[in-house]
Amino acid sequence: MASKVYDILKGSFLTNDDAFKNWRFIIFAVFLSIVMIYTGHSFEKKVHYIGQLAEQENELRSQYVDGQRELMFLQMESTIASKLKKRGIAPAKNPPQKIIIKSAVQHGDN
Repeated sequence: MASKVYDILKGSFLTNDDAFKNWRFIIFAVFLSIVMIYTGHSFEKKVHYIGQLAEQENELRSQYVDGQRELMFLQMESTIASKLKKRGIAPAKNPPQKIIIKSAVQHGDN
């Protein structure tokens, strides 16, 4: 047991007759480690991007709500009346009257 630990520490497992199997495993393990590191970095990058998009979404939603509130305020009759009053236009005191025009000749009685 002590000799195996000593061989591992000395590195003779990489130079003996069965070293090809060991090298294949080491290269495979290094490849898997590189793939794992790459996917971890890629995942972190996507998480940060999703966070940025969420912040932008919240900001745009806030702007939309503010715009809707301002639009509702501007469409109020009192707001429109006060703005038109500055120009000398006031609401009508009498309601509008409906004008009905009757035709002198009826169509279809030829």
